[in-house]
Amino acid sequence: MPASAADFDRRRFLGLAAAVASGVWFAPTLRAAEDPYARWRNSLIVNALGGIGNPNVREDDDDPSGLGESQRKRLRIDERERADLRASGLTAVNCTIGHVAGPGDPYARTVSEIAQYERLLQDYPDLFVKVLQAADIERARRERKVGLIYGFQNTSMIGDDLQRIDVFADLGVRVIQLTYNPANAVGDGAMAKDNRGLTPFGREVVARLNDCRLMVDLSHSGEKTCLDAARASKQPVSINHTGCRALVDLPRNKTDEELKLVAGKGGFVGIYFMPFLNPNGAVTADDVVAHIEHAVKVCGEDAVGFGSDGTTTQIDDLDAYRAVLARVNEERRKAGVAAPGEGPQTLPFAVDLRGANQYLELAVRLEKRGHGTARIEKILGGNFLRYAKAVWQ
Repeated sequence: MPASAADFDRRRFLGLAAAVASGVWFAPTLRAAEDPYARWRNSLIVNALGGIGNPNVREDDDDPSGLGESQRKRLRIDERERADLRASGLTAVNCTIGHVAGPGDPYARTVSEIAQYERLLQDYPDLFVKVLQAADIERARRERKVGLIYGFQNTSMIGDDLQRIDVFADLGVRVIQLTYNPANAVGDGAMAKDNRGLTPFGREVVARLNDCRLMVDLSHSGEKTCLDAARASKQPVSINHTGCRALVDLPRNKTDEELKLVAGKGGFVGIYFMPFLNPNGAVTADDVVAHIEHAVKVCGEDAVGFGSDGTTTQIDDLDAYRAVLARVNEERRKAGVAAPGEGPQTLPFAVDLRGANQYLELAVRLEKRGHGTARIEKILGGNFLRYAKAVWQ
């Protein structure tokens, strides 16, 4: 069945680009001497929040994202996406699975989507590895595969039943974000006006996540919810995709106080490639680098990485996509899940930091800014791996 107009989480936001599909494109193979990314191709690269799939391929006339609400086709990886993943050097990615916003039964939808990803792993054993512990990220690197980390961007699927956290942990979920933009039973999201902080139930959820050795992700949370959760957690916590509010004062970005507290407790901060990094919404690679540099200044070089909040394969026809974007943005606004900084003209990615080389390009740009090899390798994936070892063991 078609997804409702209210059902616009980030995956579907990007997935609607499939309606403006263009021709298949492959990057030419370069000899090592001509390859500007050669020295970074063997790096461990972890995208702390991203996605898989080719956004230029429309899989279902009723559901352009290919990830509908309840009745979905088998997930497929086409040759374009396979080639891009191989070329990108990506070692592992935290994929958003399950209910984020919109109608339907959050629990049923989430279990169904986990089943979809389990089938995907069975269909492509030569391409993917399921990540249950930090060692699986290292295994993915050795085997030149992509590790899939199951992550949530809401706690709506938990309802009021803490035992569901145990169920999801047993099913392989390893990251649970406490809130999306609105408020929920756990706490206030970035767009909730009251900035209440963690609820009593939210404190129980954090404690149960600790007991299950799952990552507590504070992306999208309100400021007080973030601070409360970081203090309440007995284990390190993370903000897997965010920006720095000291540079751009928007609610989806985190204050220095939040960043410093998370890092000070041994946590992880991932910088996204989203329009919230630029006051005009036209984010560039320079903006991404600037926010990474500020985060390193506040958090130290051992706590910072990236969570692009996008796919590896790029959207090709940007002019056509802008028409789709205007409609998507309006529906997100009506559904109450949009945030300041989103708009009909603000692409949800950096145009000059996308496609198969985006992670390697980030390394090159950081090097040009004077960052050393060891620090860059930490930012690319080493810091997330360290954090994963501390939480998952």
